[in-house]
Amino acid sequence: MKKFLYNRILIAAIFVGLIASLIIAYQRHVVETKNMQIDVAVDYDSLWNLAEREGLSLDDVLIAAKDAGITSIAIYDTNFTKLAGRGKVVVLPGHNIIGNYYSGAAVDTNWRKLIEAGSIDPNKIYIIGHDMDVYAEARDDLIRRIGTERVNILNIGDNEVLEVKAQYGPFMAYNLGIPTEELETAKNFGFTILARPSNYFDCSEDDVKAVFERLDGYPISEIVFAGAEVLGNSKAIATTADEMRNRGITFGLIEATTQLQFYHQAGMQELARTLGYNHVARLYAIPSDEQPKLLPVSTAVTRWASTDHERNIRINLLRIYERPLGGLSLFDTNIKYFRDTTELLRSKGYSLGAASTFENYYPSKFLRALVVIGVAAAIVLYLSLISKWLNNNTKMQLIFFGVMAALMAIPVLMGAGGKVKLFAAFAAANLFPALAIIWQLDSIRFMQLKERLKLRKIKGSDRTMAVKEPTPILQIIILALIALIVTGAMSMAGAAYLSGALSDVEYFLEVNIFRGIKLTFILPLILVSIAFLQRFNVLENSPDIKNINAIAQIKKILNMPVSVKTFIGFIIVCAAVVVLIARSGHTSGMPVSGTEMQFRSFLENLFYARPRSKELLIGHPAFMLAIMAYFQKWSKSIFFILVIIATIGQGSMVETFAHMRTPIFMSFIRGIDGLALGAAIGIIPMVIIHLYMKNKSSFEQLKQYQ
Repeated sequence: MKKFLYNRILIAAIFVGLIASLIIAYQRHVVETKNMQIDVAVDYDSLWNLAEREGLSLDDVLIAAKDAGITSIAIYDTNFTKLAGRGKVVVLPGHNIIGNYYSGAAVDTNWRKLIEAGSIDPNKIYIIGHDMDVYAEARDDLIRRIGTERVNILNIGDNEVLEVKAQYGPFMAYNLGIPTEELETAKNFGFTILARPSNYFDCSEDDVKAVFERLDGYPISEIVFAGAEVLGNSKAIATTADEMRNRGITFGLIEATTQLQFYHQAGMQELARTLGYNHVARLYAIPSDEQPKLLPVSTAVTRWASTDHERNIRINLLRIYERPLGGLSLFDTNIKYFRDTTELLRSKGYSLGAASTFENYYPSKFLRALVVIGVAAAIVLYLSLISKWLNNNTKMQLIFFGVMAALMAIPVLMGAGGKVKLFAAFAAANLFPALAIIWQLDSIRFMQLKERLKLRKIKGSDRTMAVKEPTPILQIIILALIALIVTGAMSMAGAAYLSGALSDVEYFLEVNIFRGIKLTFILPLILVSIAFLQRFNVLENSPDIKNINAIAQIKKILNMPVSVKTFIGFIIVCAAVVVLIARSGHTSGMPVSGTEMQFRSFLENLFYARPRSKELLIGHPAFMLAIMAYFQKWSKSIFFILVIIATIGQGSMVETFAHMRTPIFMSFIRGIDGLALGAAIGIIPMVIIHLYMKNKSSFEQLKQYQ
């Protein structure tokens, strides 16, 4: 039997890289534990509408929201639709004014004179102020947005009137800046303000400064821009960054509905980079079409706790429920929703207030260089474990390692190497689960070799050869548990490497993301399959366990005749692989059933971090059964299938850490929980199969006796 040797120098390099990865992991954990304050915000307009619908005063609703734990009020640019609806201004098309004259509805002498003189243009819009402070703000912002050439200021009697050249429908939705009246109201009731200004057409530095001058004097917690671009795009982004930095204002990035990176706003990446990532926080709002489906309200409440915990969301923008639930009034429904959410967040250890942010963390270039060198060693080690030629040539292994280590480490030490870090993370995510499984395969082969040598010794002696008793099921279970723990620990080393390669504030915020998550579910299976076929004869249960060439086995498999049932089984396996890939990664290509959602919710409530289904229901139980398959001498094809399925669990443990927005401690506990529960679940089929085989054997013996 050919024994694959493990190069000690490569293992030492991997160990050194692991130490560096663990140091980075600890630093990351410290950074993440400092970022524990959440801003819980509600739209000003939503609270206004809630008060109107329930026949309450806005003051009462604001007081109740504050008492329920809401910390910020989100205030957007106003517009003429809102101002007219609240009685602040009157907006009339010219043709309506003229129509009122001819119908006799226009009684003001000044207006009648203008109409009779032909001074009222039926194609223009006329704005009359009732609240002159609000009117003045709207006038100034309107002129800033569309220019003086389209706005004419008239004096009709004692009133100032705006005459605007615009189309009435779109004009009513024009943004007019954040209203001071709403800022003042929010401030007076003790809220901080989540400001949501929009950009100006051809925005200038003066436009940007005007927005911040209006915000001065008010407690701004964060700014999250409304619309398709950030304020200042594209000529004055640096001014926006300066104004925010000078005031210590945090920039909020809106998580996309796919929960992958962000809703795209032109200029957002440049602004975040210019402002500094230590002034950036992530915002999430439950999609408007999804929230009504989250019933009862406690479902939405739980969503916030898991969202903030798993995705580092630090600005929660709550939408109100539009229908009363659970026998409560609409007002009571929403206040209960606010209160339950904030109380649950506090119980999870979060404080409430202006969103906290990550420090500007980037690990030492030296530590990261050690990490990528360790990955280089892992690559060469794997190649040596599938190539008999390379495994026998230690010198060539070291040459490959030296060249690869230099190519990967030098760019990192120079302060660059972004692609190198991504490659190192990708390699770690795929190689370490494979190496962990391969090490177990080699351990099994070593046990086989010892058994054969022992049997040969007995056969060559004068003693009668003893018949080897079957391994007791309890011993198999214990050995399987130990093997799973050791393999899981080795896979977790890959998780540490992945995290060490990518850990920095840009990945925590998901400004940058790990690419190739879906491939990490398939590539380890391929890597393990190649190694398995180099070690075992899948198609023959021959006592000859010498090395079998993988390519020769693959050719033999491809040349085999296939029955219909085998073909159907192959189609089922392919479908299962497609489902695995489609349901993996940041986004899901297929929906999750309601039953599975309930199961996930159950696990979230039961564990600190919900274990992943691929680990606890598929991978880890298959690992336990693979160990049983070896000891019970099942066919090599079944053993092979179980080993490949077991690799899914190991790969999933590492892939969890590819979601860099998730705190590293949570990812670690998720893996431990999955390992423990998956092992427990795996014991069940082991016992069932053992009892079945035992009873079957007893029945066959009884039948022969009869």
